[in-house]
Amino acid sequence: MNEKENKKLYKQLDELIQKNKDLPGPLIQILHGAQGIFGYLPIDVLNYVAEKLEKPSSEVYGVATFYHLFHLKPKGKYQFKVCLGTACYIRGGQMLVDVIKEDLGIDMGEVTEDMMFSLEAVRCIGACGLAPVMMVNDKVYDKLISPAKVRAAINEYKNIVAEDSKQSA
Repeated sequence: MNEKENKKLYKQLDELIQKNKDLPGPLIQILHGAQGIFGYLPIDVLNYVAEKLEKPSSEVYGVATFYHLFHLKPKGKYQFKVCLGTACYIRGGQMLVDVIKEDLGIDMGEVTEDMMFSLEAVRCIGACGLAPVMMVNDKVYDKLISPAKVRAAINEYKNIVAEDSKQSA
């Protein structure tokens, strides 16, 4: 990110803080908005919010790490979330993880260099009867009982990325 883009993002953050700082308990709302602006919550942003709200950095960091909806590391445009709850795990959840790791070349909690894909485990998606399952962003993929089914889902997104690259060129 260049300096001009960075200034623009921090200007948006300043506006967000100004709009919310006098509301009761503004920290979660501000962190949520900051994550929307930056895509995640880098340490510099957490420290900036703490300074602007005149709160200890440890308090802001504590809130950001307590709630699962906040991310301190960047996520991919397409976020692969594999359910590793009991039903999914015993029906092949680890196989999903292994196939995704191999196909995307990333480990759990990582993002691809092009920032297109990330991989994380979740404890339950709420589709136990359809196990094993994963989500890509908000789309649920169920009954992923073979590596071929997992690869077909991955290839949907690889094809989208390839198409977008062609159109941008």
